[in-house]
Amino acid sequence: MTAPYAGGCLCGQVRWRATAEPANVRVCHCRNCQRAVGGPFFARAMFLANDVEREGETLSWPTSERVDRFACARCGTPIFAGPKDPPARLAVSLATLDDPGAIAPEMHIWVSEKLGWLCIDDGLPQHAEGPR
Repeated sequence: MTAPYAGGCLCGQVRWRATAEPANVRVCHCRNCQRAVGGPFFARAMFLANDVEREGETLSWPTSERVDRFACARCGTPIFAGPKDPPARLAVSLATLDDPGAIAPEMHIWVSEKLGWLCIDDGLPQHAEGPR
C-alpha cells in the first residue's frame, strides 16, 4: 500500500492522515518508548510533520529532552511522538493505522534495552542503539 495512510485512536476522537511516504519505519525498544506506550516497544512510522494532518484533542508531555508524546485526550491512546530536533517530524504509532498491515517496520532500534523475554526473529536488522 502507498500514501495516503490514515488512522486514529481507540475511541475515534483523534484521527490522522499522512499524505506522503514515511522517512523511516522502526521498532524502538528503548525504556522511554516502553513506558510511554505501556508495552514492550513502540512500532512507528516517522513522517515529516507537514505531511501529517491531525484532528481531535490530544494531550502532550515531554518524555525526554528530545521527544514530546501525544495521546488522545479522551481515551488515552498513545498516538504520536514528536522529536524536537529539526527537521520537524512526527512519529505515528503503527498500531493506530486503519489498515495495520499498510506499513511494515524496516529495523529494530535500541535492542540493548529490549525486554529479556521478547524474542525478535523477524529477520529485520537490529541496532543496539539508533542506526549510525
